[in-house]
Amino acid sequence: MNALLTIAGQEVRAGIRNRWALATTLILAALALSLVLLGSTPGGTTGASPAAVVVVSLASLSIFLVPLLALLLSFDAVVGEAERGTLLLLLAYPLARWQIVLGKFLGHTAILALATVVGYGSAAVLLVATAGQGATGPSAADWQAFAGLIGTSILLGAAFAALGGLASVMVRERATAAGLAVALWLVFVLVYDAALLGLLVVDEGRLVSGALFDALLLLNPTDVYRLINLTGSGAAALLSGMSAPGEAGALPLPLLYGALAAWILLPLGLAAVFFARREP
Repeated sequence: MNALLTIAGQEVRAGIRNRWALATTLILAALALSLVLLGSTPGGTTGASPAAVVVVSLASLSIFLVPLLALLLSFDAVVGEAERGTLLLLLAYPLARWQIVLGKFLGHTAILALATVVGYGSAAVLLVATAGQGATGPSAADWQAFAGLIGTSILLGAAFAALGGLASVMVRERATAAGLAVALWLVFVLVYDAALLGLLVVDEGRLVSGALFDALLLLNPTDVYRLINLTGSGAAALLSGMSAPGEAGALPLPLLYGALAAWILLPLGLAAVFFARREP
C-alpha cells in the first residue's frame, strides 16, 4: 500500500509541477460556471430548475471533455518514463510491475477527481448564490443528481485514464501512444455513436433488438455515463428528451454502474498484464 501511495503521490506532484492539475481544474470550472450562467433562467414549459439544466448540460459536454483530459494525463505513463530513461530506475526499486501501473493510475485519477470536485463544485456554489438572489433553489433531488454527476464524471475519467495507461504500455514511442490516445477518444466519443446510429437506420428494426441495442450501449463507457446521468432522474430525463428512451431507459442503474466499473478494471488489468511481459 505504501508503494502504491508513493507512486500515486509522485504522479500527483508531477501533475502539479507541470500545471496539469491546475489546467484541468480551470477548464472544468470554466465549463461549469459558464453553463450555470447560461442556464440560470431555463425557458419552456418543463418547470425544470436551473440545477437540472446544469446537470444535463454538464453531462452532455463532459462526455467530450473528461475523456480527453484523462487520456492526456495518462497516455505517456509508462512510455514517457521509457523515453526519459527513468523506467529502468523505477523498475530497480522493490516494486511489482502491477504496483507501478496501479500507482500511476491512482495518481492520474486523483488529479481528475480533484479537478472535477473543485471545478464542478464551483458551479454548485454559484447555484446557491443565484438561488439566494431570487432564483429557484435546487431541491434535494437536484443535489442528488449533481452529486451523481460529479461521481460518475470521476468514474468516466478513471475509465479513460485506464485506457490511456493501457495504450502507454502497449507501444514503444510516446508519439505512437499520443496517436493511440487520440484514436481512442475519437472512437468512443464520436465514431461509435455515429456508427451505431447508422446501423439502426440501415437495419430498420429487423436485426437489432432491444436487448442487442442495450448490449451495444454498454460497450461504450461514454454511453454508459450518458445513460446514468440523463435517465437517472426524472427532471434530467425530461430535459434531455430521454424520459421515454425505450429499452435503453430500462437498463437498471446497478448494471450501468457495474459496466462503468468494468471499463475501469478491464483496461487496468490488461495494462498490468502487458507491462509484466514488457521488456524494459
